[in-house]
Amino acid sequence: MLLLAGAPPSEWPAVTGLDARVRVCTGCPIVLAPEAQSGVQAQRAPRAGMASWWRAFPRAARRYPWPTNVLLYAGLFSAGDALQQRLRGGPADWRQTRRVATLAVTFHGNFNYVWLRLLERTLPGRAPRTILAKVLCDQTVGGPIALSAFYVGMSILQGKDDIFLDLKQKFWNTYKSGLMYWPFVQLTNFSLVPVHWRTAYTGLCGFLWATFLCFSQQSGDGTVESIFIFLRRKEAGDKSPEK
Repeated sequence: MLLLAGAPPSEWPAVTGLDARVRVCTGCPIVLAPEAQSGVQAQRAPRAGMASWWRAFPRAARRYPWPTNVLLYAGLFSAGDALQQRLRGGPADWRQTRRVATLAVTFHGNFNYVWLRLLERTLPGRAPRTILAKVLCDQTVGGPIALSAFYVGMSILQGKDDIFLDLKQKFWNTYKSGLMYWPFVQLTNFSLVPVHWRTAYTGLCGFLWATFLCFSQQSGDGTVESIFIFLRRKEAGDKSPEK
């Protein structure tokens, strides 16, 4: 508790945020007892730890951009799968989420990092024509590669007999759906985001895309309409059959 000099207890208002035993008197010399000091330090420790973490994170991204971006991308992509499972209802399938995380770590995160660096080296700068050229290359080359790898990779990890079946049935619908989203994401990415953060930004925006993509791989057909059909059936109490 605080040791106060020259003040009656009636002049000791409580100090907000501290222990009830801690009192203060304006203009009086105050000595903070050891147990009160430890309490204040304990309150400050989590804030200091969080602040130091936020300061260390950008440094890690600059010093180790590849693993930092890949891990962020994989975490956000996996969270998208977990979200779509939640929306579909039923128990969580953590094996499926691990498959998505495995594919994101082994291929998609690394591919996006290398691909975005390659685009920047081939088409450097942020001039309007350069940005549009990057977006065009991304949608005609990078996007189809990443999408094909997802459907084929997930089929391999799931042990399906025909690993190209989902690709043949859902690629074109999914690609057209992606054209309504990714050009705008990458337009912002190439014009505003620093190079060492672009894969992480793609993963952040890919969280919503992963939710849609994992749903399409599990239950949909690659179209946005399939989500609304499923949601209407769910509201009506009629569960759509799993594919």
